[in-house]
Amino acid sequence: MALTISYFAWVRERMGVADEVVDLPAAVTDLPALLAWLAARDARGAAAFAEPQRIRAAVDGVMMGPGAPLIGAREVALFPPVTGG
Repeated sequence: MALTISYFAWVRERMGVADEVVDLPAAVTDLPALLAWLAARDARGAAAFAEPQRIRAAVDGVMMGPGAPLIGAREVALFPPVTGG
C-alpha cells in the first residue's frame, strides 16, 4: 500500500525530509506498526521515533489516537506534541 508520510517540526529535522511516499509492508496496518517500521528502517528513523509515545498523528487530515488503523489511509502526518502560549 502506497502511503504519503509528512513530517513536521523536529520529526522533519531528524528524518531529513518533509515528506515521502512509501510502500508499506503488509504487516504495517496501524500507527504503532508504522512508527516501529520507520524506526527500524535507518538511523534517521531510529532518531525520530525513539520515543513513539511522543508522536502525534493525523490520518487523512483527521487527528488520531496512538493505535490508529491505517487500512485505506492515503496520508499520515507525524509531528511532536504542540503547545500554545
